[in-house]
Amino acid sequence: QLQLVESGGGSVQPGGSLRLSCAASGGTLDYYAVAFFRQAPGRERTGVSCISRSGSITDFVGVGEGRFTIARDTTKNTVYLQMSSLQPEDTAVYYCAADPQVQDMCVMKDDMKFWGKGTLVTVSS
Repeated sequence: QLQLVESGGGSVQPGGSLRLSCAASGGTLDYYAVAFFRQAPGRERTGVSCISRSGSITDFVGVGEGRFTIARDTTKNTVYLQMSSLQPEDTAVYYCAADPQVQDMCVMKDDMKFWGKGTLVTVSS
C-alpha cells in the first residue's frame, strides 16, 4: 500500500517561496502520476499541479501557472512542488495524491488512488 507524506508547509510572507515535498513509502512512485491539490478554509479542494510518471509531462491549474514548478526525484521517491511569489490567497492545506498509470500522462482528478494527509501553507504579513 503506497503511503504519501507531505512536508515543507509553514508560514511565509507575501512574495515568499516554499517547497513542498511528497515522499512515498510502501512502493515506488515510478508507476504513478502525482498531483498536488489544495483546500483553502471554507472552500472546496482544487487541483494545483500534476506530473507524469517520467516527469516529462507537467500541468498547472489557474493561479499556479507561472509561479509553481513540479518535479520528481526518483532516487528519493519524492515529488516536489516549488511555489514562489506566494500570496495570501495561496493559504490552504496542500495535499499530494498518486494514481497508477500505464501511460505517461498527467492526472489530476478527485478519485486519485492514494492521498497524503496534507501540509498547511499560510501566507500572511
